[in-house]
Parts: sequence; structure tokens; C-alpha cells
Amino acid sequence: MSFLRAAALGLCVGLGPTFAGAQEDGFSALARLDVAESGLSDGRRGVTDLRLSLSQGVPWRVFTLDDPRRVVLDFREVDWGTLKAGELGSAEGVSGLRFGAYRPGWSRMVLDLAGPFDVESAEMAVAEATGAATLALRLAPTDAAAFAAAAGAPYDPRWDLPAPAAEAAPAPRPDWAPTRVMIDPGHGGIDPGAERGDVQEKALMLMFARELRDLLRRAGDFEVIMTRDADVFVSLEGRVALAHQHQADVFLSLHADSLSQGNAKGATIYTLSEEASDAASALLAERHNRADIISGVDLSGADDEVTDVLLDLARMETEPRTDKLAHSLADSLREGGIRLNRKPLREGAFSVLKAADVPSVLIELGFMSDQQDLANLQDAGWRAAMAAGLRDGLLAWIEEDKATRALVRQ
Repeated sequence: MSFLRAAALGLCVGLGPTFAGAQEDGFSALARLDVAESGLSDGRRGVTDLRLSLSQGVPWRVFTLDDPRRVVLDFREVDWGTLKAGELGSAEGVSGLRFGAYRPGWSRMVLDLAGPFDVESAEMAVAEATGAATLALRLAPTDAAAFAAAAGAPYDPRWDLPAPAAEAAPAPRPDWAPTRVMIDPGHGGIDPGAERGDVQEKALMLMFARELRDLLRRAGDFEVIMTRDADVFVSLEGRVALAHQHQADVFLSLHADSLSQGNAKGATIYTLSEEASDAASALLAERHNRADIISGVDLSGADDEVTDVLLDLARMETEPRTDKLAHSLADSLREGGIRLNRKPLREGAFSVLKAADVPSVLIELGFMSDQQDLANLQDAGWRAAMAAGLRDGLLAWIEEDKATRALVRQ
């Protein structure tokens, strides 16, 4: 056996010099997991072992994140197939496990830790004859202070996106330009969203987003962009940034959550507010805002407080336009025979709606926890009616918005 070894950097384990040469050694960008030869297990002295048997070696890295405590494994690239988390077994040190696509060409596995654990060892052994590889990761108990001090995502230009660069402000778009709609299919990649059996929210939302995109384009009055058009992860901040980057006129975030409280059912439209309109909305917002944590994003440097006066001024103009958008969409869906929630217009502190200058709404098409809603979401005819209702609501809002926007500015 030959070995690709990770070089330990405190509690973060980064890639040694072999990383750059991994592709040169004949590794392609896809490895398949052998579930039967993989798994989690408890060892002596309270250690936790993870073994991943892969069809071939791939470049990889491992690091830890705090608050909450997680271990993150990145690969280029692993096909997880139909793997379910429970098939890898369990260990006392791991309270949860997720895996999936992270961005094109990259896969990620995230282990939720039951306590502070040090990456005691991590190595990938590659068989010279077959190229098959085994990744062995050992986690050993440590103290909370040591874990927190060393945790954090490493930066490597071979893996990570470059730092944001200042760009010139885009030229204003003419009044006659088509309305630019940013469609945001919720979740994606390593973040599946709600699940009912084999049905995942991320797949349903991508399918509906494509259908809505095509319908809007056929209407002739819209230019449509999507935050994702594949099963990849896009951070909440990244979704909002895309709306700004593309100068979106409106932002529609699509979801179909699972919420058992209050027997939730029917389409619901959410607008941004720091004060939730009800307890269920507060719970949903909290769950949605955890998407980045679920996917192993380091939020230690994130700033949740928006204090810029210019942003506040932008919201003063955008907020009434957003409220009218929500009402127009709800009215149109009702007229189209779509079942609405008993309280279809709600508010919550959804991070994905925080584009200050873009009218933004989050649309729960239905709730996967409700059997009828789930059946609707899987029915092509119902989805076509839902898409038509959203199209008609957008058209009605655009007409009113153009007529009243000058008055709003005053």
C-alpha cells in the first residue's frame, strides 16, 4: 500500500504536499463508496473511528468547526450513491452525519460531534495494484477550550473560492427591460431539506424551479436566473449575493418544509421581519437559517447585524413593494384554485430574504408533512397550476409596481 497522509495542524488537519499531485498520480474526479466496507465505530479510550472505503483515491482534507462542534471532510469527488446515514452505523462521539455535493466537482461529509474531539489521526491508504482507497479517521476526546482554539476552516486556493473583490457598480437597467426574476430552489447538495421517505425537498424544489423558469420565459416578459440549477449547495449569503450580482428585480425562494406543529398545510408566503408573525414562522426561520451550519460552513466571522444606514433606507423603499408582491402572489394562487394555508401571509427572520434593495419572498409551496401537500408537489398538473399562479401574480404586481413606485419613493 502507498499512503496519502494528512499533515496535522493542531485540531485542523490540512493536506500535505501530496494533494497537488493526487490528480497527477492517476486519480480521476470521482470515487464510489463501498458501504459494506465503511462505517463508524467506537474504539478504546473513548475514541471514535470512521472508515470510508472508496473505489479510488481522491484529493481530500479534514478540519473541525465549533459552535456547534463538527468535523468536516471534503473530497474531490465522491459519489455517495443511495447511501443513508444510518447505513454507516453509529458511535457515541457522533450525534449526526450528513454527506452530499458541496459545489460542482466537490463532495462533503459533516459529522456532528457529541463533545469536543481532536483529530488524532487521518490518512488515506491507496492500493497500488487497484487504486482502491481507504480513508481512516480517528477522533479522540479533548477539552472544550482546546477544541475551540484550534477549530476553523482552513483556506487553500486549490479548494476554496477567492476572497471577494470590489467591483464597479453595474449600469442601471432601462425601464423597458424585462423583469429579472431570481428563482432560488431551497437547499441542495449536502443539505437535503425536509425528507419524507425517499422524497427530498431539495429535489422537489429544483424540479419545480425549472418548470417555473420555463413558464416565465415563455411568458415573454421575464428574464429568469436561478441560484442553482443542479444538486449543489449554495450558502444563504451566496444566494443573496447572486440576487445583487445579477441585479434581480424580484427574488423568489422556494421551499416545501415539514412542520408538524399546528397541522401545517397549504401554500404560504413569507416576508422578512425580525419579529416573527407567529411561533411556527419563528421555528421555520430558525431551521432555514441553519442551512449553512448543516453544510459545514464556518460562521465564526459572520455578522448578523445590519447597521448600514443606506441599507435601512433601501429597505424603507423595498418593504412596501415586497408586501404588495406577497399579497399579489397569494391572491393569484387563490384565484387559480391552489390550496392556501389558513394564514397564507406570514413574516419571519429568514436570512435568505435580506437583500435590502430586492423585493424578496419565501414561498412554502406546501408542507411535506401533510399527505395532500406532498401528493400535490409530486403531481405535474398541480405544479403547473402553481407555476401559473405565481406567473400571474408576478405580472399583476409588476403592473401595479410600475404605476406606484414613483409615489413610494416620495
